[in-house]
Amino acid sequence: MTTPAQWFAGARPRTLGAAVAPVLVGTAAAYAEVDDVIWWRAFAALVVALALQVGVNYANDYSDGVRGTDDVRAGPLRLTASKVATPTAVRTAAVFAFGVAAVVGAFLAVAVDLRLLVVGAAAIAAGALYTGGPRPYGYSGFGELAVLVFFGLVATAGSAYVQIEHVPAAAWWGAIGVGLLACAILLANNIRDIDGDRAVGKRTLAVRLGPPPTRGLYGACLAVAFGVVVVVAAVSTAWALLALLALPLAMRPFWLVLTHDDPPSLVAALVGTARLELVYAALLALGLALS
Repeated sequence: MTTPAQWFAGARPRTLGAAVAPVLVGTAAAYAEVDDVIWWRAFAALVVALALQVGVNYANDYSDGVRGTDDVRAGPLRLTASKVATPTAVRTAAVFAFGVAAVVGAFLAVAVDLRLLVVGAAAIAAGALYTGGPRPYGYSGFGELAVLVFFGLVATAGSAYVQIEHVPAAAWWGAIGVGLLACAILLANNIRDIDGDRAVGKRTLAVRLGPPPTRGLYGACLAVAFGVVVVVAAVSTAWALLALLALPLAMRPFWLVLTHDDPPSLVAALVGTARLELVYAALLALGLALS
């Protein structure tokens, strides 16, 4: 029987900061305009984002496991491929997580704007089809684009929208910053898996580009994310520059991605990038809240 600790590990908790970050920034951008937060909506947005992230992680575990693309890999535990859990159980866990996101998201849509139902349905479909379905787009190099859209633009702008029913400029720019850092997390993961993914025909962006350009793209994501902070400061408040205090946290993961090929170092880079995104978002949110 799969233990709670194994289910927790299978949810990939080190990646969950990518769900928290856009909610922090979007909510703070809304607060900067009206000096108020509707806390239950902020909490609901956070639940939706976390449930989507967990759903994506379990769905990815299930799909890669049944396709056999996780049979030879160097990363953390995968429930299906390791046979720690049955494929049916992992698929059920993914469906449950997506169901939580759907139910809570529906409550938000009813309270704010029914058009959010369409956005939520698109997010769930994107999560399920990342490595699932007959033509998984994650196998064709579009994973990073989807992350930028859904864990950057949609999640950040949506978190602002449910507060004030429009999206301020600071939320859009902040969305680009957190979205690019979420992309960097995925790039660090996929650089580690290039050889294994290539062997099983999984053509991620890292496989398509090759290691050197992918490392350069990782660095560009970090650089542009911090450049965005200056733009947010210009369109909203100079307090947004507080996010630059997270810059030292970028040094080690960038160095690891740039100079290392061994899986433990690249796992450490992934973890460091996830920590960077969460601190970056928290500082940017604090700056917006102080404006």
